[in-house]
Amino acid sequence: MSATRLGMFGGAFDPPHRAHVVLVGAAVAQLALDELRVFPTGDAWHKARALTPAADRLAMARLAFEGLPAVTVDDRELRRSGPTYTIDTLRELRAERADAELFLVMGEDQASAFTTWRDWRAIAAMATLAVARRPGAAAQVLPPEVRTAALEFEPMRDSATDIRARLTRGQDVSQLVPAAVAGYIDRHCLYRTT
Repeated sequence: MSATRLGMFGGAFDPPHRAHVVLVGAAVAQLALDELRVFPTGDAWHKARALTPAADRLAMARLAFEGLPAVTVDDRELRRSGPTYTIDTLRELRAERADAELFLVMGEDQASAFTTWRDWRAIAAMATLAVARRPGAAAQVLPPEVRTAALEFEPMRDSATDIRARLTRGQDVSQLVPAAVAGYIDRHCLYRTT
């Protein structure tokens, strides 16, 4: 029997948007994943701004990804105290699923900064980086010890930063986030200044 193919996709999801959902769906299909876990980040050491409360980001992530086959939202990084690092989550997954082949799903922007991540060599030893490539873009040049798999991904201009700014200005974002996420934002008055 072949090893379980397990993907992981982390982020602030502040808020989760259409591009996140499309990327997760592409990863499951193109990598033939048996399971993909979405990890809302806890204490994001690399974010200068304060994140929206964890309970709201977790609820929005669950709404955004519900119904996608083989996808579950995992809250372990939100429960962890101190800064959140990918290596810690990978080590936990490896301990739980020693038989699994691990794939770390990311965008090209994250891949270009990968060698600045904490313990990136250990991450590369445990998981294949599944990098979302925009059509026509050159592949990221990573050190030879980093295993990669390319994900074909149509460019989408969705950005959580832009979505938060639009919401602050009272603009509609219903075309940028899943309908259930838009409803949650509205009901909980998130990203408003008044």
